[in-house]
Amino acid sequence: MDDVKCKECGTEHPAGAKVCPACGAPPLELRHRDDAAPIEGVRTTDLEPYVGLRYIARLFKVLAALLFVMMLGEIVLYFIGGDPRGPIVELLGVITRLLVLSGLMWGGGDLALLLVDAGHDIRVARILLGRINHELHRASGERENRSGQHVERAPR
Repeated sequence: MDDVKCKECGTEHPAGAKVCPACGAPPLELRHRDDAAPIEGVRTTDLEPYVGLRYIARLFKVLAALLFVMMLGEIVLYFIGGDPRGPIVELLGVITRLLVLSGLMWGGGDLALLLVDAGHDIRVARILLGRINHELHRASGERENRSGQHVERAPR
């Protein structure tokens, strides 16, 4: 395959490339076509890591709830089963340990959900920038068609 020179930045790239690897500009033949393929939707391969993070977040929250239930069970067993005047310090230590671990697990679940949201935000920003780039190149192509001449830009 022959290399093609980009009309925007002047770098050479393979003729079959959908966009210029240096500046992201689409080839001129795609810019001037009105029947160009629509922008594709979300691919399942883009969502797979987020599905895994959602399961991890759910797992952390379930484990946090189980630890909280264990803490309540410890309290109930302390007062029901046997000598209530036993070592209260030991009970407070177990309660504190379970409560802190439960809070950390719940926070880990929230952190995983935050990572999912951040990943979606980054993906949306990339898609939006791609669409803006596409629209700018389409608009510049329409201007060139109306004026009948190609405006040469200086390399960056």
